[in-house]
Formats: sequence, structure tokens, C-alpha cells
Amino acid sequence: MTPAEAKKRIEHLTQQVNYHNDLYYQKHRTEISDFEFDRLLAELENLEKQFPNLRQPDSPTQRVGGTITKEFESVTHQYPMLSLGNTYSEEELRDFDGRVAKGLAGAAYEYFCELKFDGVSISLIYEDGLLTKAITRGDGVRGDNVVANARTIRSLPLRVSAKNRSARFEVRGEVFLPKKEFDRLNKELEDVGEETYANARNTASGTLKLQDSTEVARRKLDCFAYYLLGENLDIDTHEEAIHQIEKWGFQVSPTYRKCQNIDEVLTYIHHWEKRRSDLPLETDGVVIKVNSLAQQQQLGFTAKSPRWAIAYKYKAESIATRLNGVTYQVGRTGAVTPVAELEPVFLAGTTVKRASLHNANEIARLDLRIGDFVFVEKGGEIIPKVTAVDLDRRPPNLRPLQYTRTCPECGTTLVREEGEAAYYCPNTTGCPPQIKGRIEHFIQRKAMDIDSLGEKTIDQLFALGLVKTPADLYDLKKEDLLKLDGFKDKSASNILAGIAESRKVPFEAVLFAIGIRYVGKTVAEKLARHFASMEKLQTATLEQLLEAPEVGEKIAQSVVQFFQDRRNREEVARLRKAGLHLEVEQRVAPVSQVLGNKSFVISGVFRNYEREQLQDLILANGGRVLSSVSGKLDYLLAGENMGPAKREKAEKLGVRIISEEDFERLLKG
Repeated sequence: MTPAEAKKRIEHLTQQVNYHNDLYYQKHRTEISDFEFDRLLAELENLEKQFPNLRQPDSPTQRVGGTITKEFESVTHQYPMLSLGNTYSEEELRDFDGRVAKGLAGAAYEYFCELKFDGVSISLIYEDGLLTKAITRGDGVRGDNVVANARTIRSLPLRVSAKNRSARFEVRGEVFLPKKEFDRLNKELEDVGEETYANARNTASGTLKLQDSTEVARRKLDCFAYYLLGENLDIDTHEEAIHQIEKWGFQVSPTYRKCQNIDEVLTYIHHWEKRRSDLPLETDGVVIKVNSLAQQQQLGFTAKSPRWAIAYKYKAESIATRLNGVTYQVGRTGAVTPVAELEPVFLAGTTVKRASLHNANEIARLDLRIGDFVFVEKGGEIIPKVTAVDLDRRPPNLRPLQYTRTCPECGTTLVREEGEAAYYCPNTTGCPPQIKGRIEHFIQRKAMDIDSLGEKTIDQLFALGLVKTPADLYDLKKEDLLKLDGFKDKSASNILAGIAESRKVPFEAVLFAIGIRYVGKTVAEKLARHFASMEKLQTATLEQLLEAPEVGEKIAQSVVQFFQDRRNREEVARLRKAGLHLEVEQRVAPVSQVLGNKSFVISGVFRNYEREQLQDLILANGGRVLSSVSGKLDYLLAGENMGPAKREKAEKLGVRIISEEDFERLLKG
């Protein structure tokens, strides 16, 4: 394909994919199947890899990330992002209404009410219709430009094509992490033995400042727009501004309402106080704004906030109940989690009997004692948690709670690694919850995907001594399964068929399934791609592991320790014998032999490519990718921030060091 042909095709594909994205995310309709959509996107990605200079500024491939940002640009807000005054009191809200009436000297006015979502404020700058900057609040005057990360948010338009748009305008919104995505991320952290995130708001904030936009895309942030700024907008009210940005393709929460007076505002507040837990994201109050833009200007600002707007904050629903005891749960990785056993109490629509205590540090911070009256809240309206002790009601002679020193399941003495908040049971091969947890992790959808098995079946298999490790699943026979309660010929056959089908899953899924601590789904994919086989991964040194994308000291050490254990190596050998895929299948279609079997090591951060893209280009053009520098290496492909040791070794051995531009010239022959 010539550059001219590629340019035309890239432009067409960009327009098509953006059209279908907008149809799905903004209008909730589809015209093509997921398969057809994925095919269009894959074709566009492949063309952009071959012709990176032809990528369009609103290319939908930016939705999946790929940009590495070492340092965010600091930008001054054209319009300062001021904070709102807030209140928890209806009386103070009426006082605010009185100040508005006085400031408008008796003129009629109305309010516009919107839910106050618990996320991260963002200022989106569009120039000639293109999203060019996404600036965080910062100190209100200056913020960080996180545009590469904002582009991964699929509900944000990358281009606004409307004819009535200004040459430059600004849309403000709230970036948030939906409840279901927050739960998904925490489940992934539990799977690899990591501490879970405390709340969705802080997780969204941290995600927006990540340096790798690929990871940002994986976390599936979302955004509700709520404000429009700019010159020559031809709008007179905030309501008109909201309808304008809706027409331009921005996602606006449909929960807003125009209110004629403060009584209608209070009705709106009471309505959502009861229903806010039904929303797909966290909300902590209501924002009330004077609707007329001219009246907003007339009312003006204080030094810190506008006089024409206020936030009414909902009080977190909290209730005191008696702490009857503390139990301890053991997870797959051996992490021991304390749980408060409570006198049952009705809270936020459900009866709460148990609540999270997180870890030993939290118990010490609260100075908990059995018999205390504790305050319980629903964190994010979902997970009950103990927040404080009612010291005024503490009975005399209660003894401070001592965290358990032994595993509640197997009696083994617990260990606590330096820098870790959690205690762990080290009896990995004899502690029943750990054994069953590893098998449950192994069969899950993102791992081996054996959906015919379930937790109750695993309990029975373990109790009968039929399965003690994942590899035992592949030795099961029909007569074994017929020993289980309620199992007949068909159900036994279904399980055996599911186990047989799991032999087809790719290497990266197997690597995730074996349950190396800290190796989640994404890291497993990176490791599989980097080392290409379980054999190479098993023998990799700490230094070689650190060369893999997204692998830090903690993950590298965990992988080394895992394979140092003889029992783990034997388990992998059994899985290999059972016929599981322990090597990456060749997926890169050959394009040319221009690199002539030359070998490359890739190191550092690159402007136009991710490491994986470079690996694909090398393999597709007849080259080889190695993990370490040696005298036999042909090229060290060096990006920014490459480790000095690697450069020094290459120079010492006389290996040619090339830049990104040098590499592109090699591809052209």
C-alpha cells in the first residue's frame, strides 16, 4: 500500500470507528457487530503502525492508550477553577437563597440543580474542534495537562464537528470510576494478593495521573460534563449550555433539573438523597447554580468561590452498634483479613451484620475492644466499614483487641513482611482456604475459564482428596466425579469437557492462572509477550525480569521466589504434561525480511511506539528480539530514560546503539 492509499484508508477508518463509538457511547445504539467493529479498529491500528506519521489527531486508537508521559505539562487555567462553598444544612441553603435574592435586587431568578459526583474535576480544551488539552484542577490557577490519559475515556469526544461550535471552547466535567469498574479492579487486586483500593474517588484521581495511558485505558474511567466556557457561545443560561454540550456529543448525567425556587431545590435534594445509591457512580451532594449567565455575572465571586452557586452535601449515613467479635478470613494468597461481627443494624437500605476492618493497622488506630459501640458507614454506599469508636459508651474494663498471631484455618504462625499492612499464613500447601482459593482462581473466566466447575464442587473435590492443586484437575476421571453429591453422568461429562476445553487457552492466561503473587492479568500478558515461554520465564534472573514492561522490583522478586520453590516447578511440569499452552503462539504476520535475522534489545521510553509495537515490527520484518545485552547482539534500540548499565555494557561489547529514528530508517531498507 502506498502512503497516499494508506492516508485515504486511515482517514476513512478513523471516521468510521469514531462514528460507531459515538453511536454506542452517546446514543446507546449499534449498527454493526462487535466483531465487525474490532476488525475495523484492528485494521486502523495496523495501518498506523506501518505509517505512524499518518495517524489522525482524533484517531480512536488513542482510546486504548499507548502514550508514556514522564512529566505532565503544567498549564494555567484561562478561567480559574474555583471551589464551591458548601453546606450540610437546609437552613444555610435558605440563607444562600436570601443572599441571591438580595444580590439580584428583587429580580426574578431560577436555579439549575445537578448531582455532585464524587470524582476528579477536569477542564477539556477544544481548538478547531479537536481535544488539545485536559487540565486537572491543581490549585485552581494551574493544573496538569493529562490529555493522553483523558483521550482513553470513551465517552469524551476527541473531535467536535458541529458547525455552531466556537474556534476555542472549554468543557468542564467530572472524571469518575463507575462502581462496577471499581469492584472489578479490587477483585483483580485480591486475585494477586494486593491491598484493595479504599474508594473510587481516590482511585480515579490516581489513575488520571498515571504515566502509562495503556493502564489508564484498562481501568475504564468515565466522565460527566457539566459546564461550558468560551467566547461567542450564543447562550444565555446554564441550561442552554448543558443542552449545547449534549448536542455536541458530551455525556451529561440526565439527573439535572431546573427549579423555580428554593423549595423546588429542596424537593430535588430529598428525592436524590433516597435514590442516589441506585446510580452507577458515587455522589455526595447536589450543586445549585443560578441559571441565568447574566445574573451569575451580576452576583460575581468571592476570593474563593462564586456567589451564584453552592454545594449541598449529603451526610454519610452512619450508625452505632455493638462490636460482638472479630473473625479472620484467609484469602488465596494467605492474606488474613479481619472482619467485625456486629449486632445487626439497618443501614442505607440493608441489614448490616459484618463490616470490614481492613488490617491490623486499622484495628490499632481505632483502639478496638470487643464490646465497644462502633460507628459503621457504608463506604461508597456499598461496603460496610467501621469508622470510629463511640468512646462515651465504652464499658469499663474492656481489654484492647489483640490481632490473631495464628492462622484461623490451620493454626500456622502468621508472618508480616516489612512494609506490608497485612499478615499472611505461610502454609501455602496445607491451609485449606489457600488451596481451594488457588483452584478457584485457576478456573476463573480470565484464567482457564472452566465455567462448568464452581466453588461448591471444588469444596467437594478437596474434601474427598481428589484435588489439592490445579494440576490435579487434569487427572480427574468420570468415576471420580460421580462420587460427588448430586452428580450424574451428564454433569460429570460437562466438567470433563470444560477441563479438556481449557487446554486451548493461550499462555498468558495460563500464566495468570497459576497464581504468582502480584502477577495480575495485565502483567501476565506483558511477561508472556516478553519471554514468549514458561521455560524462559522460569530461568529468568531478577535483572532480566526487570527489563520486561511494567515489571518492578516487587513483581520481579515474586516471580523469582515462585520458581525457586520446587513444588511450583513440579506443578508447572504437570501442567505442561497435561497439554496446556506454555508458549506464546506466533501472532505477528510477516511483512518483510528487511531486518535479515538481526537481533535487537529494546530499552527505554519511545516517542511514537510502545515496546510491544516495536517488538511486533521487528518480528514482522524478519528480526529477533532478545531480553539482554551480549556480545552476539546486533542492535540496542535505545529510548529515553534507558538504564545506564545497559548502555555501558553495550558500549563495552561494541554493540551498535540506535535511536527510534535509526530504527525507522532500517525498516525502510
